[in-house]
Amino acid sequence: MQRITNYIAGELVPPVSGRYLENIEPATGRLFSEVPDSDSADIDRAAAAARTAFPAWAEAPLEERSRLLRRIADLIEAKADALARAESVDAGKPLSAARQVDIPRAAANFQFFSSAIQHFFSESHAMGSQALNYTLRVPLGVVGCISPWNLPLYLFTWKVAPALAAGNTVVAKPSELTPMTAFYLSEICREAGLPPGVLNIVHGTGAKAGQRLVEHPNVEAISFTGGTQTGARIAQTAAPKFKKLSLELGGKNPNIIFADCDFERAVSTTVRSSFFNQGEICLSGSRIFVERPIYETFRDEFLRRTQALRVADPLSGDCDVGALISESHLRKVLSYIDLAQTEGGRILTGGRQVRLEGRCENGFFVEPTIIEGLSPDCRVNQEEIFGPVVTLMPFDGEDQAVEYANSTMYGLSATVWSESLKRCHRLANRIHSGVIWINCWLLRDLRTPFGGMKQSGVGREGGFEALKFFTEAKNVCVYLGG
Repeated sequence: MQRITNYIAGELVPPVSGRYLENIEPATGRLFSEVPDSDSADIDRAAAAARTAFPAWAEAPLEERSRLLRRIADLIEAKADALARAESVDAGKPLSAARQVDIPRAAANFQFFSSAIQHFFSESHAMGSQALNYTLRVPLGVVGCISPWNLPLYLFTWKVAPALAAGNTVVAKPSELTPMTAFYLSEICREAGLPPGVLNIVHGTGAKAGQRLVEHPNVEAISFTGGTQTGARIAQTAAPKFKKLSLELGGKNPNIIFADCDFERAVSTTVRSSFFNQGEICLSGSRIFVERPIYETFRDEFLRRTQALRVADPLSGDCDVGALISESHLRKVLSYIDLAQTEGGRILTGGRQVRLEGRCENGFFVEPTIIEGLSPDCRVNQEEIFGPVVTLMPFDGEDQAVEYANSTMYGLSATVWSESLKRCHRLANRIHSGVIWINCWLLRDLRTPFGGMKQSGVGREGGFEALKFFTEAKNVCVYLGG
């Protein structure tokens, strides 16, 4: 069993209290590591280290910051196999998913922002011959980054990389449920030569370490990805202190499939958008609306392919669906399946806990589950389940599809399948979501803004949007005479 440490002022250090949390492997239900149970004292130490490091880092040449971020990206790529295995064990996800998605994206985040900061531009506005205005963008100072457990290193680096690129110093708190790759990143940063205090990683719970980070007087901004209720609590704490906030929260995303779709591409991608990462992804297409003329044909093929998915040991080579993150989350997902039946839904496939043999006999596995017959306004169609559970519903025409899509409090992403681009453009304008995929899913260009509407969040991440969030705009007006 491994006991990991915090990363503060360039050193790997134990928590001040000496207390640790148990880290359970989802696939086995067994303890495999211990995580610092950090509190205010650890956050205070990290914030002080970040504040000390800020002036030199903010004044460092762009080329130097870029070089160090590229070096971190190169080391992530060099250690990809070990990081992928750690991610699979820690999160319960298939090893293939960690290898193909999580770790390459973590490296790409550092690589992208190492380049983006060198192309970040400012504006100028001439007032004839009288004056010239130009905009400076300056780093905020010490910023806090709080990331979730479902895509641990992927989303951790999505926040940390632009914050560092923009010249800030960072206190970051990964989820206590999936801390391992963040810990390994601290070792990578030491190997890369990142100056002490520029990035500080403090492990622990949201109630103690996270709360102190949000309320800390020397932390100028908070970037958070996680549940909507937690985001609301963060906003209640941070807003009165006038901290900048970026909140990427929950989703209940519609997947709208018209009769004129590319059927093969639509059904194969829908299987992926439904059950990738065990459905533990805020972008999962959990509400599937199919135009009535092809509803039964689509349902039957979707059902057949879902039943062929293999629930297995995440470290095995034949795993399509891994373990849920924890026993409590397993119980939550199963409770929604029970609720669906109470609300009148019919389980077409799945719906039960999976008991594997051997190493994973005590793991937290659930069958991929498809439910039909529910109303669009029932709880199962309104609340985020965050598991391998989707609902199917027929619709008639564009207006009804839009009505169903917009019927929840969420507005993170939506997918539209149709060969009519005119229709796709119309729906992209009418659907209340921050990300609209047309005939694809999870196709990401890191230059584009990412974020949600309504209770799916506040602000945007990605590209120059992230660099703008992590900087303050300053207008300079120069009088020219005349």
